[in-house]
Amino acid sequence: MSSNVFSGSFGSIFKRRRTNDTASKEKNATFELLKSSILVAFSGALRIHLAFLLLHIQSSILTCIAGGLVIYTVYTLDRALDSEEDSVNRTELNGSNKKVGLAVSLLAFIIGTYILAKEGMLALAFIPFVTGYLYSKGIKIGKLALKLKGGLGVKNIVVGLTWGIFIAGLAGSGCGNLIPVVMVFIFFGVKLFINSTIYDFKDIKGDTLAGIKTLPVSLGARKTRNLLTAMHLFSHLVIGVSIIHGALAFEPLIILYSFTCGLICIQKFTNSEGEEFPSQKLERTVLVDGESTSILGLRMVAGTLIA
Repeated sequence: MSSNVFSGSFGSIFKRRRTNDTASKEKNATFELLKSSILVAFSGALRIHLAFLLLHIQSSILTCIAGGLVIYTVYTLDRALDSEEDSVNRTELNGSNKKVGLAVSLLAFIIGTYILAKEGMLALAFIPFVTGYLYSKGIKIGKLALKLKGGLGVKNIVVGLTWGIFIAGLAGSGCGNLIPVVMVFIFFGVKLFINSTIYDFKDIKGDTLAGIKTLPVSLGARKTRNLLTAMHLFSHLVIGVSIIHGALAFEPLIILYSFTCGLICIQKFTNSEGEEFPSQKLERTVLVDGESTSILGLRMVAGTLIA
């Protein structure tokens, strides 16, 4: 048997192995893409529930689920649309099957909008969807191009305004008084502005390469930290005054935990120096994205003890 036979056999083996490795990497990356927004969607659904509590309105489980599905859609869609900074900031998504991500996002959006349409809140579903697309891709009509990504702090303002309106709108759709809804909008809008900025500290490298002028990139760590602290104090002062005057429900545990956890996150996770260890990433995820889960867990335990 000639050596060409052996070389051909080994070549086909290595070719199959490379093909299998490539397919395996694509499956893993696609799985990472699909699960990367689950936690933020779950956290968003719980924030809608918290908004119901602050407004002293009976919470709707279906509304919370629908809100979570819309949030999942927007964040998965953003990551599936090949943003330049994600190729650096989220290397685990490189090589993922974007069509699968888009299909799952579309399915989640259809289910979420169907639920909200039945509850008379269809317009609210399209606010984050349209804003998310304008942020990720933008639109171009002739010489006019509209894209929200890139300006100083625009990313954080878009996150705060969009999700603040979305959360307060869903929870407060049946509220007869606009003032409590505005207070809830300020509370969650500022909180999500701050959280998005905290995450920008770990994404400085990718955002810089992509030309996105986030606050940590443009202002530096110390000035950004001071700004976030001032905003955090202001939003909780507004909520505290609203509770004292009876505009919002008396929920001291929600406000105290949010205040304490927010200060810890601002001071602890606004350091752009050095690599982030897995333990630090887990701690940031628990404190930032897991805040609403912790609040509701503590509230449940406190309610049981009091009862």
